[in-house]
Amino acid sequence: MSKGYPKNHRLPAEFEPQEAVWLSWPSNKESCPKTYLKLQDKFGEIAANMTRYQRVRINAPENMHMGIRLSIADNEGALNMVDLYNHQTNDVWCRDHGPIFIKNDTTGQVSITDWKFDGWGGKFEAGLDNTIPEKAAEVLKMDRYVSDMVLEGGAIETNGKGLLFTTEAVLLNPNRNGGKARKKEEVEKELKAMLGVTDIVWFKKGIEGDDTDGHIDDLVRFVREDAVICMVESKENDPNYKALKQIREQLDDVRTADGSKLEIIEIEMPNAIEARDWRLSRLPASYANFLIVNNAVFVPIFGQKKKDAMAEDKIAECFPGREIISVTCKDLVMEGGALHCIAMHQPK
Repeated sequence: MSKGYPKNHRLPAEFEPQEAVWLSWPSNKESCPKTYLKLQDKFGEIAANMTRYQRVRINAPENMHMGIRLSIADNEGALNMVDLYNHQTNDVWCRDHGPIFIKNDTTGQVSITDWKFDGWGGKFEAGLDNTIPEKAAEVLKMDRYVSDMVLEGGAIETNGKGLLFTTEAVLLNPNRNGGKARKKEEVEKELKAMLGVTDIVWFKKGIEGDDTDGHIDDLVRFVREDAVICMVESKENDPNYKALKQIREQLDDVRTADGSKLEIIEIEMPNAIEARDWRLSRLPASYANFLIVNNAVFVPIFGQKKKDAMAEDKIAECFPGREIISVTCKDLVMEGGALHCIAMHQPK
């Protein structure tokens, strides 16, 4: 563990070159009793595809490693691209409990920031998940900088040039600080010191059905340092209409470090996906929950032919030269997230 705050580091954007992508394999049946076996298959499909582009590093109990290898080994050479670690987790959401990596551009050194993870404000058991950044730092032999603030990776989005997006509904929520809301200035000070960001844009809230209270990675995503994909809802009677409209309007006033406006690419939300006899009456489905890897983008689709196709086309236009890999995410979103939520990128 390194003392104090990192110096001359920054938070790289996801569209920058990557060393690896981290997953936490579904290993705790209690966290997903209805979808446990389906998730095993889905993770095998996703991980096998990821190995075509870069290394895949997997947190999983040792007794599952052989089964994981078998589920990934459907393309030649895939297993050469997989690193398995005997790291147990409570759940699969590596974006939120995994290490948040920072980089020193002068030395090229990549380090880990380790924040508290409390199961999105104590909603779910998180004791094992909270140990993952420290374990990752050990196996990677990286410096680790520790904060006593609760932060999930899905709650922040950056352009890699000092600009960071987040939501008040998450980072200023009393449930992230033992029942007492942190002050905005205090949160900003910690984010700037730990992640090297310079400008923080706060949006109010997220989409309906989101266990996280409103993560940014379902709302707005950077595709370049001066361009974002923004989710919009055209139906005025939809519960997401107002929140997404407010975010879209706010984006017009955002400026990059050199003072230029953002290019804003709008994508229509999928139609509402309802769940019967489930803890989530509406599932938090969003096309913004895509995952960028080297030379590819994994795009969540939800069995809505027309809307899925429109989202795929728009995302493809944003990433010329990258392959678009569409992944049906109904089983994932039943548990509360999609492709971005399950993976954490490690910068090169």
